[in-house]
Amino acid sequence: MLYTLAGGGSLCGVAALVLLIVTTATDFWMQYRYSGSSANQGLWRFCINHKCHRHTIAVGEYINNEMFVSAFWDATRAFMLLSVLSCFAGVVLGLSAFTSGTKSRRVRTGGIALILSAFLALLALAIYTGVTVTFFGKRFLDWRFSWSYIVGWVAIILALAAGIFQLCAYRRTTLNPAPSNTIDS
Repeated sequence: MLYTLAGGGSLCGVAALVLLIVTTATDFWMQYRYSGSSANQGLWRFCINHKCHRHTIAVGEYINNEMFVSAFWDATRAFMLLSVLSCFAGVVLGLSAFTSGTKSRRVRTGGIALILSAFLALLALAIYTGVTVTFFGKRFLDWRFSWSYIVGWVAIILALAAGIFQLCAYRRTTLNPAPSNTIDS
C-alpha cells in the first residue's frame, strides 16, 4: 500500500511541480485593455500588443502607492518561488522513497514539503487576487484573470493532494509495519 499511495503522491507532485513552474514563468496572470490595446501581465513583466516590459516601480503611479506595489510583486514572486522549491523537494523525497531503505521518513517529509508548497502558492495567489481586485481591477475596467493564474490554482490542488497521499502512505506504514521474513516453528 505504501507504493500505491506514495506513487500517487509522487505523480500528483510531479504534475503540481510542472504547473507551478509554468504559472510562475508565464505572463498571463491577468489580461486587460490598456489604451484600446490588448495587454497581459505576469509576475515578471507585462505585455502590451505583444511587446513586453519588466515591471518597474513606475507601476505605482497607477495606484499612487509605489512602495505597496513593489512589496506586492516581491511577496507574490517570493512565495511562488518558495512554493516551486518546496514542491521540488517533496517530489524528490517522494521518489527517493522507492529506492531508499528509510522509506517512511522520506515519504512523511516529502508529504510535509508538498503541503507546504500548496500553502505557499495559496499565499501567493491570495496576495495577487487581493491586489488585483482591489487596485488593478479598478484601474482597468475590461480585465479578467487569465490561464496562468488558473493553472496556479490547479497546481495548489495537486500539491495538496500529493502531500495528503504521501502522509497517508506514511501513516499506513507506521500502523501496519512490513511483515518480517522469520518463520515461527
